[in-house]
Amino acid sequence: MTATRVPAMAEVINATLADMLAEDPRILLAGEDIGRLGGVFRVTRGLRDRFGADRVRDAVLAESSIIGSAIGMSIAGLIPICEIQFDGFVYPATNQIVTQASRMVGRWNGDLELPLVVRIPTGGGVRGVEHHSESNESLFARVPGISVACPSTPEDASQLLRHSITLGHPVVFYEPIRLYWRRNLPARTTDVPASPMAARVARTGSDLTVVTFGAVTNEVLTAAEAVAGEVDVEVIDLRWVAPIDTAAVLESIGRTGRLLIVHEAVKFGGIGAEVAATIAEDGFELLRTPIRRLAPDRVHYPPADFEEGYLVGVEQIARAIRGMVA
Repeated sequence: MTATRVPAMAEVINATLADMLAEDPRILLAGEDIGRLGGVFRVTRGLRDRFGADRVRDAVLAESSIIGSAIGMSIAGLIPICEIQFDGFVYPATNQIVTQASRMVGRWNGDLELPLVVRIPTGGGVRGVEHHSESNESLFARVPGISVACPSTPEDASQLLRHSITLGHPVVFYEPIRLYWRRNLPARTTDVPASPMAARVARTGSDLTVVTFGAVTNEVLTAAEAVAGEVDVEVIDLRWVAPIDTAAVLESIGRTGRLLIVHEAVKFGGIGAEVAATIAEDGFELLRTPIRRLAPDRVHYPPADFEEGYLVGVEQIARAIRGMVA
């Protein structure tokens, strides 16, 4: 499969947000510098001019305040879509997300809906400084009452963002920074996921299943193509890491008998550990070889000059694939 040219994810998210704002007067955006500046990655560029400062709101530089205000707006009947400027800045907002937003629906015994989306640029590969290249999806994936989306294509970013506001509970929506303005992506199968919450079979194969999500999905697909003459690799793009579409993973392993999990966040306590544990419990009899995870060690994201050695790359993935079928 060759690379295909696609619209930039930043442009697609911008257009999707514009359509959502035009379609539903209850929707509003809030975040640091998202209005006049259009966001640090220009994802919200032009939306304030089009929809006004009341619906595209520049917030104070206080992440906890952004989420706390959004919770109140959601309870009042609005649909706030917030932006946290970088994943490494989400920690001050975690208290509001975990102790308040995630529990609101339960506090009202299901009689209250809390449609709230927290958009977070995530991941490395752009030579960011400290706190600007983190991947914290597992921090929220373990919290009941929250769904966590991790799209890897512009098309999925649009579909999942639209679906997020219909769930009636908070969604943490991760957007890979290094895909914002990338226009050439490895080709994928054209199979349509069974539902907006389902995983996507990004590549069909018979020898080994690689489960992944987010930006590194593209490195996985490139590696799968590189070893195509030796190993027939199936790639499952989870799209959501909470809940995880384990049925799709089990179905794939039923065809291949092998499982490699690749992600950008540190291996310890990551999404890969949850996938591996679930498959070991529910699909052990399907496996012909031990499960393997490929992810960075439990260390902080390094300075820009060293990030290439930290991130999981195409050659590492290809070696891991070959090693599992040797």
